[in-house]
Amino acid sequence: MPHLRHGVDAAFVFLGSMLYATCYMTYDLIIIGGGPAGAAGAVYAARKRLKTLLITSEFGGQSVVSDNIENWIGTKDISGADLAKNLKEHAYKFKGDSLDIQEGMFVNGITKNADFNFTVSTMTGEKYDSRGVLVVTGSGRRKLEAENADTFENKGVTYCASCDGPIFADMDVAVIGGGNAAFETAAQLLAYCKSVILLHRSADFKADAVTVEKVLANPKMTALRNVTINRVEGEKFVNGITFTVDGEKKTIPVSGIFVEIGQIPNTDFLSPLITLDTNKKVPVDPMTQKTSVPGIWAAGDCTNGLYHQNNIAAGDAVKALEDIYITLHKQG
Repeated sequence: MPHLRHGVDAAFVFLGSMLYATCYMTYDLIIIGGGPAGAAGAVYAARKRLKTLLITSEFGGQSVVSDNIENWIGTKDISGADLAKNLKEHAYKFKGDSLDIQEGMFVNGITKNADFNFTVSTMTGEKYDSRGVLVVTGSGRRKLEAENADTFENKGVTYCASCDGPIFADMDVAVIGGGNAAFETAAQLLAYCKSVILLHRSADFKADAVTVEKVLANPKMTALRNVTINRVEGEKFVNGITFTVDGEKKTIPVSGIFVEIGQIPNTDFLSPLITLDTNKKVPVDPMTQKTSVPGIWAAGDCTNGLYHQNNIAAGDAVKALEDIYITLHKQG
């Protein structure tokens, strides 16, 4: 019996050690984010047989709200919802020995234990260890800073034309911004709104010239530059907007205000481990996507790259994976 007891104890010790190893596995790579960069990184990491964990709140990134995307290379046009679905399906195709996926999860911190040894923590308390980290968390929409803008959010002030635009059919609406997103929003609204006025704070539009020309040619479209938004007017819902243009204050009636004034990178969880730039973006080496911390790479809209598009984000993630693979293999 003593020998049997010893054998049982040994079996339990062995089983316990196996469970401990499973629970406390160290990954080669943890990818944080599920947009085009996250999905591209996951596919390439799995194909290179790096033991990888992808953590994301959802797949698709910012484009999930887009009604129609015409510049995703290889696809003539696709909705944001369908693009998100395709990204998810492509990543899940490789789920298995080389790729684990944790969806519906938010990361709230990264701890550096040593070079090429990190612990990634989630808001629900999970902790995962990894030799390398790829940050592809994208960015969120910048909010309108004007009196009553927060009061009337979702009551006429909206940040998603594809989500809320049809509600304002046959109404007068305003678009705030001057980049491609603002003009694309205006183009979408022109299909069913009574009129669209675009208000831009600067003298020059940032959108592509061909897009500007096409949108402004619509007889239902008006655009003003050098505008400062002062106040959102309304009672229960928006009924107007007050702004200053060329020194003159004006109030015009509108039922909806669509805000397209840029993005704020989702990078707060990286501080103070990584020093962010003045716009809260992650500085990276454009040759490799390396950050200032050895073992951490970043790609996509959360970085200080000059241009941000779905195709660029995916390409930057692929570039990062090439460097990650080489770097981790050099580490042994």
